[in-house]
Order: sequence, then structure tokens, then C-alpha cells
Amino acid sequence: MSTLRFEAIKETLNRKPIHVEEPERRSSIFGKNVFNKAAMRQHLTKQAYNSVMAAMESGVKIDREIADHISTGMKEWSIQNGATHYTHWFQPLTGSTAEKHDAFFEMEPDGEVMEKFGGGQLVQQEPDASSFPNGGIRNTFEARGYTAWDPTSPAFLMGTTLCIPTVFVAYTGEALDYKTPLLRSLQTIDQAATAVCKYFDKNVNKTIATLGWEQEYFLIDSSLAASRPDLDLSGRTLLGHASAKGQQLDDHYFGAIPSRVLNFMRDMETECMLLGIPVKTRHNEVAPNQFELAPIFEEANLAVDHNSLLMDVMRKTATRHHFKVLFHEKPFKGINGSGKHNNWSLSTNTGVNLLSPGSTPMKNLQFLTFFINTIKAVHDYEELIRASIASASNDHRLGANEAPPAIISVFIGSQLTKVLDELEKVTDGKLSPEEKTDLKLNVVGKIPEVILDNTDRNRTSPFAFTGNKFEMRGVGSTANCANPMTVLNAIVAKQLIEFKEEVDAMIKDQKLKKDEAIFNVLREYIKKSKKIRFEGDGYGEAWEKEAKKRGLSNNKTTPTALKAKVSKKAIALFEDLKIMSKVESESRYEIEIEDYAMRIQIEGRLLGDIARNHVIPTGIKYQNTLIENVKGLKEIYGDDFKKIAHEQMVLIEEISDHMSHINKGITDMTEARKKANNAKNAVETAHLYCDEVKPFFEDIRYHCDKLEILVDDELWPLTKYRELLFTR
Repeated sequence: MSTLRFEAIKETLNRKPIHVEEPERRSSIFGKNVFNKAAMRQHLTKQAYNSVMAAMESGVKIDREIADHISTGMKEWSIQNGATHYTHWFQPLTGSTAEKHDAFFEMEPDGEVMEKFGGGQLVQQEPDASSFPNGGIRNTFEARGYTAWDPTSPAFLMGTTLCIPTVFVAYTGEALDYKTPLLRSLQTIDQAATAVCKYFDKNVNKTIATLGWEQEYFLIDSSLAASRPDLDLSGRTLLGHASAKGQQLDDHYFGAIPSRVLNFMRDMETECMLLGIPVKTRHNEVAPNQFELAPIFEEANLAVDHNSLLMDVMRKTATRHHFKVLFHEKPFKGINGSGKHNNWSLSTNTGVNLLSPGSTPMKNLQFLTFFINTIKAVHDYEELIRASIASASNDHRLGANEAPPAIISVFIGSQLTKVLDELEKVTDGKLSPEEKTDLKLNVVGKIPEVILDNTDRNRTSPFAFTGNKFEMRGVGSTANCANPMTVLNAIVAKQLIEFKEEVDAMIKDQKLKKDEAIFNVLREYIKKSKKIRFEGDGYGEAWEKEAKKRGLSNNKTTPTALKAKVSKKAIALFEDLKIMSKVESESRYEIEIEDYAMRIQIEGRLLGDIARNHVIPTGIKYQNTLIENVKGLKEIYGDDFKKIAHEQMVLIEEISDHMSHINKGITDMTEARKKANNAKNAVETAHLYCDEVKPFFEDIRYHCDKLEILVDDELWPLTKYRELLFTR
């Protein structure tokens, strides 16, 4: 066994669980490191507090003079809790978070020193934006960018640093982050949904999009992970023969959590409690060393911030416990990958979940209105939904018989399907008394019972209704939730706007009553969106054929899927709703297409390096041992050695054959990379990496993995799957 591999396994086996002190009650520490309402009441004037509340609840702009009062209170609170620095914490289009720390420490002209933090520093900063992705919005020398405080997401302490959630925009005003379009989409769906809510309840004056994410991840001992260059640099194993035991016994799912892992979870969850992240559920997932945690639902912007923050917390906590946390969607071949299911719903300021049926026919009609409009929105923009979850890493998951397919469809269950089938029969125009009674009592009135009894689930569906919310199952574990949530908010908002226009027109022009107009419009939506609904097995080849007949897209790769982001339809959607300009949409497409190519490029270089510098030399070394063995047998047995050494000679030839294939594959892949790198634009580069470079990966891997089971285990340099997944 190679020295590095041996030492890594030895170190892992000698690990002891790190003791973690937990509070008796988590509620006692929840939000302790957050400048939340309780902290603001204590440290702000009443006027300043009310100003922040107005900004959070109604989007009212905070006056600069009031901002000075807020910054003073925020500074005093953070210093009392050990802070020495502050930072604007934002989410650029790199997929990770960003921060630049400044000390509160200031020196006056007369030499006096003090801690300072004014309203100007709270509200706005000017970080150098030249090295962040911009998609061609500006030249490299035009480096100025602005971060601006988002008061709807509270400031928090990370160690000794006060972190202030902010948006990030270019000098010319275009968004350079995930948060800005998300905030715009939340405002848009608030307005659109509230207008529709007033059909049912005049007291509704605000609608909130809520999100509950489910974060899946792998934990690998840090020493084992460090012994694998591919895990270290790409987040996944580019080669490695499957372990004899994987997940086939289903013994890991919901099993007893290993002691080291449980201590990591407890430590991480304590950090989350302090930061106000309401994590609630933890468990073993299907694959070995795969786990999941999920929080209580929150307002979508805060939920997105908390998920990004959580991933930072998990990485730091994992280091303390000598783990490496893997967020890659497919770190190991042959076992399940990881997703981040996004559970989305809409709630009103009156406390009503719009995707949960009520106790009366009128409340159920409200539920049906938002339920059917959401389905119609997904139907009209299914390609954009697919584009919102596209990435190089998520391509390994989608359609891989463990995650939703690349074909977007909606699952609602057999009982709700019957309800929609009944509504489809609604008479066009005014309803007869008999029809009204039948609808109210026998169709709409029974929806709570339908939901209660509708226990079937479809794990193969990318967009499923699960009782009081829609679950977007295709989101990848590395993703920033803001991307798919911005799209979902936008398409539903547009659909609700169109719905209200149609209902209002029907009431005015056809003199229909409100309920009759709503039923008639919903009936048409049910008909028009019927092809997006699918209750069967999304993994099967039969569904691919059926989906094609229905006219649904099947964009299996990221370069193909991303085109939907710059279609005329998508650009018009975002422009009309003032969520993103054409320039912003095009820049994001450029950034994501470049990111795809660069990630495949890195993996190609890495695979070539490992195969030529680790695998082939090991194959040669073992082959030389076999050759010496054959020479010795010849000396002993003379001409009879061929019969005795037959197996060794066959093995020598097999090793040569695999090494030859590996070497040729790397050479051909390198030439394909050169061609891709010289392409005329980023789009062509991405397609070449997808279609002409990436296909070499599987063939090179196949021969490397074959060598792994032929070569003496003592010589193999890379930590094996059985060790990565089962050494604890």
C-alpha cells in the first residue's frame, strides 16, 4: 500500500470523536449571534427600529440619518459580543460567498484612536469587482462595484466579524450577484399574488414566498480526502472502482448516525442555532457516508442566505472534526449523488398558506387558483426551469435513475388529478345552480379530504406537489437556491398577472360573477397545461418517448439547457417584470456557460495528470514485478515455464492493453481540449467540451478502474472507494 494511502487510513482509524458541549435548550441560544428584532429593540432608538421594520416589511427606504443611528447600535451590539471587524457579506456569481473585512479601528488626525462604524459604511461599500464574474458587462479595468445593505436579512456575527448581508451591483447598476434578482422577483410575486388574493380576502396586503431547502452532502475523513487529488481539486472522484458493498443493502438510509458524524452534526447545529438558522431534521441518506439536514421553512430571501451561510458553517465545522464535506452532486460513481430539494410555497400576511386547502369551498377555490396557476407557469416555462438547475456537476445527477430526469414534469397525485379532471368539465360561461352545487360540495369542498388521503409520492418527478407546497427536486447540492427561486417566482408572478387580467376581463365583458369567471379561466389553464402533468416513472425510456410526443423538452446537458436563459421568451419575461434587464440575462448566460467549460477543462487536466502520473507508473511497477516473476519461473522450469506462467503473462498483456488505452485516451483528450480552447466563443467552447472532451473521461476511467483491480493492492496509490466510504 502506498505510504500516503496507508498513513491516511491509519490516521482515520485512530480518530476519536471530538466532544461537543450542547446547550440544554437550543431555544436558549437561537439567534444569539444575530442582530435580530430583540437585539435591535435593545440597541436602537424607537425611530431607528421602526425604520428597519418598515424596510423589512414594506421595502421603505431608510433615511441616511437614521442609518447612522442603526450603524451605531449595530456596532455597539457586535463589539459587546466580541467583534473587531465588519464586512459586507454577498453572493457573487462564483457560487460561493464573498467578504472583505475592515476593522472598526480608526485613527483621527490628532492621533486619537477609536472604534467607528457609520451609516455610510453600513449602507454601501465599494469592493473591487474586477475579479468577479461579470459576463461581459464591463471591461476588466472598470473595476468598481457596489455592495448595498439588505435590511430584510439580519446582520450576524461569524467569529469576531460582523457580517452584513448585501446586494452586489456593477458601477453601471447591473446585478452581479444572486440576491438582487431574487429580491426583485420576491417583490414582483408579492404584488401579483396579493392582487389575486383580494378576490378571496380583502385583508391580504402582502404575500411572502417561502422556501424550505433540504441539503444533502457527503462526509469523508480529511486525511482520506487529501490523499485523492481529484476529490481535493474537483470535489468528485474522477476514477475509482466500485466497492463490493455500496448502497445495495439499503442499510445506511435512516440508520444510526456514526458517533464522529453525530458530533460534527451537533457542533454544526449549535453554530446554526447561534446564527438563527432553524435547522430541524438530520439523518443518514441512501449512499454510504451521505447525510441530510433540513430547516424549518423561512421567507425565501432569508432561506437562501441561510443556506449559503450553512454551507460555509459546514465547511468550517467539518475541518474542526477532521472531515471534508462534499457538496458535489456526484462525488462517487455507482452510488447516489446529492441534491438540494427546494420546497416552495406562498403565504399571506394573514397567516394563510396559499397552497394549502382550507375548511370552506371559497378557501379551496383560492387554493386551486394558486395551485393551477403554478402548474400552468411550469408548463409555459419548463425549459427555463430546467436551465435554472443546470450545471456541470448536476448533469451527473439529472436523469441518472436517482434524481429527477432532465425532462420537467409536474406530479400532483391521482386524487388531485381527478379533481382537475372534474374542473375541466366546467361549463364555459355562467354556471347553472346544479353545477355550482356540484362544484362547491362534491369537487372543491372535498379537497382537504383528498389532500389528507393523498399519500402517494413520486420520487422521479422534478416538480411535485407534496400536500401544501411544491417540491423542486432537481436543484443540485452545490447550487445557490436563489437561481431556481428567482425563476420560479418570476414565472408564477407572470402567470398570476395574466390570470387576473383574464378574470377581470371576463367579469367586465361577459358579466360573469367572480367565482364563475375564476372557474372558467382555471378550466382553460387545466386544458392548456395538461401535457406537463405526469404521474408515472420519470426514469423510464417510455417516458422519454411519451414526453417527446407531448412536445416537452429533454435538455440533457448544461450547454443545451442554458440556451433557454437567453431565449426571446425568457428575456422578455425578466424585462417585463423588471427582474433582470437583457444585459443582465445575457451576462449570466455567458458566466454559466464559461463556468461549465472551465470545470470540464479542470477535470480533464486533472484526470490526465492522475492517470499518467499515478495510475500508469503503478501499472508499470506491478508489470515489472510480474515480468521478474516470469523470468524466475523460466530459470527454474526452462521451456515448460509458459504453461506454468500463463496467468502471469496474460496479466502482463492485460495491463499493457489498459495502459495503452489510457495513454491514447489522454492524448486524444488533450487534442480535443486544445480544439475547444481555440473555439471562437464561449458557447462553442462549452459545446466542444461537452461533446468532444467529456466523452473521453468515461473511457479513460474504465481502463484505470480495470487496472485498479488487476494491480497489487499494496501498490495502488489512490485511496479506494471501500476506504473512502467505509473507513470511519
